[in-house]
Amino acid sequence: MPAARESLLDAAYTALARRPWSTVRMVDVAAAAGVSRQTLYNEFGSKDGLARALVRREADGYLAGVDRALAAHADPRERITATAEWTASAARDNALVRAILTGCWSERLPSPVLTAVPSGSAVPAQRRADGPLPSPADFVALVRDRAVTALAGPGAPRSETAELARSCELAVRIALSCVAAPPADGGVADLVRGALHRQRG
Repeated sequence: MPAARESLLDAAYTALARRPWSTVRMVDVAAAAGVSRQTLYNEFGSKDGLARALVRREADGYLAGVDRALAAHADPRERITATAEWTASAARDNALVRAILTGCWSERLPSPVLTAVPSGSAVPAQRRADGPLPSPADFVALVRDRAVTALAGPGAPRSETAELARSCELAVRIALSCVAAPPADGGVADLVRGALHRQRG
């Protein structure tokens, strides 16, 4: 039921924007999505299963945005800069993405464990959500590796990509520092461009 699943995740995300996760009720999520509570339980198994699926969806959405940012420019430095800007803006605009990237989960949010949980679900998407969730360090590595692949091409020798990997990781870490301590307007791009320029120089 992909359509019902997405509707339920949308309803859960909307509910979370309005109140703490601890007060979000499954019956209300089901009603907002226009499905039965049994459909909700069939799809996710439990409120924890719904939380894991919601976190996984927001993580996937963030990574899809990384891929779009990496494809948005011809110049490699601008592609890295766009990725850093996307990271900072996604974290600013989405509390779950901010928590995923920083590891700082407030009491308002669900806080699923990062390790895999036993899954008896027949739903492939839920089995994936029940698998391990990336840590903040994992996300830095994921974004760095995606950037290196996008800029150097798949299968490029490690000796040729080491410097590029350092530049990409530096940009992601600058973006994450800007999540914790937002810079002035235009600051993320200026900071990343400056750091990349100094690295090359």
